[in-house]
Amino acid sequence: MSRPVVAGLDGSQESLAAAHWAAGEALRRGLPLRLVHAWEGLPENDTEASLPELRAPQYHARLVLRGAVDQISERYPQLHVAAEQVRRQPGPALLDEAENAELLVIGSQGLSSVGGFVAGSVAMATVAHAESPVVLVRAGEKAEDEHLPDTAGKPSARTEYRDVAVAVDIGGPCDDVLDFAFHAAGLRRAPLRAVHAWHVPLGLGGADAGERARIRQEAEQRLAVLLQPWRQKFPAVLVKENLHEGRPAHVLVRAAGGAGLLVVGRRRRRAAVGSHTGPVAHALIHHVARPVALVPHD
Repeated sequence: MSRPVVAGLDGSQESLAAAHWAAGEALRRGLPLRLVHAWEGLPENDTEASLPELRAPQYHARLVLRGAVDQISERYPQLHVAAEQVRRQPGPALLDEAENAELLVIGSQGLSSVGGFVAGSVAMATVAHAESPVVLVRAGEKAEDEHLPDTAGKPSARTEYRDVAVAVDIGGPCDDVLDFAFHAAGLRRAPLRAVHAWHVPLGLGGADAGERARIRQEAEQRLAVLLQPWRQKFPAVLVKENLHEGRPAHVLVRAAGGAGLLVVGRRRRRAAVGSHTGPVAHALIHHVARPVALVPHD
């Protein structure tokens, strides 16, 4: 049975944008879409709330889910869409959903609400602990934003896709990250921009031009070797190698400009508590306007 693309809804514009992005991705992958709204205040067995103070939130929760289903079903009639309200706290509900999802899509920078999916620590903890890739989408994201402008310079969903950018660490494991990025580029028939941030080691802070050129050349060679088997596995994907000197977070924030999707790795957390995602992922979550896919790896 195919694992679905799951989108978390909380009533915010960010989560609605995430649901629409998830619908497009599910269609590209030939997978079903599952929309989930979690709120621990829901009554058992989906009956009407007995307390007056719970009836309005319950009604709002139903409207959030129903409205999203109606919009997506109208726009993507060929897509299989399932929807469910879950009587649980949003954080644990999202993590459980991620275990059985191809990927989880949530809004980025959403406000706290009845569902509270993307309210601060909930979003960060979800990203930090999810076992599946998590894609963060900001409010206002539209299908045409993943595409290049048309010949008149206007947004269009019928032009070619923008590049998929992927952060590549040549000194660590990145197979899961590259697999996700190459698949994403292949599905879009888009170029893949492999971005690596190189720097002069601290002990060589005063390196001359020749030494700096040697360090960059070594990074270029290691990146090419790392990408070679993936080029062979995905021969239809045009790969662009981008190397920039600087801190990874700064380099990647700049590299995301012009990309349709940015893919970055995130080390799996073994601790049961906490929401730390690492400095690079943290910077991207807060400073990149494009959708960001965070892919867990060991």
